[in-house]
Amino acid sequence: MLSLAPFLATLAAYLVGSLAFAVIVSRVMGLNDPRTFGSKNPGATNVLRSGSKPAAVITLLLDAMKGFVPVLLVRQYGKDYGLEDGTVAMVALAAFLGHLYPVFFRFQGGKGVATFIGAVFGIHWLLGIATGLTWLIIAFFFRYSSLASLVAALFAPVYFLMGDRIQWYAEKPVVAALFAMAGLLAWRHRENIQRLMRGNESKLGAKKG
Repeated sequence: MLSLAPFLATLAAYLVGSLAFAVIVSRVMGLNDPRTFGSKNPGATNVLRSGSKPAAVITLLLDAMKGFVPVLLVRQYGKDYGLEDGTVAMVALAAFLGHLYPVFFRFQGGKGVATFIGAVFGIHWLLGIATGLTWLIIAFFFRYSSLASLVAALFAPVYFLMGDRIQWYAEKPVVAALFAMAGLLAWRHRENIQRLMRGNESKLGAKKG
């Protein structure tokens, strides 16, 4: 059974990540399906466009938790079941991929920002704080959520390498997973990148036409 443990942990993380909470929360709270309006992205930002801030906050927290909880569990208890650093990396990546390509929702998922930051917090809380603060700083000064997400995702593996042998050991599988998630997040934001380059990306707080 021990040899199956990494596979089972990774599969479980993917299934948890596949829970599209933007859709689930919207249904429970009687809101429109977020895939039918706005950016059609099943994420907290689009849920906010429905006019329900509580639904958006709940979605944000749940999306972050599905990245945070699987990684933290493997970090804290994995060694008792033969789960090493490679499994931490696979679980983080699997939860993130579950959000992007959820098996329960025809593989049509969100952009993964909250789940990514949640997974980063699971890897180490200081890494999560550094990544979250990067998002906040960029968002505050430039007012672009997409730009903040891209910069935070890019800097997360850089921070992880900078903290090697100071706050943690930068295990190669985890570094690879962080870079992979950053690349996937950038891919999911490719339309936002194009709008940023054209200068017509929507700013935080701007009213939609």
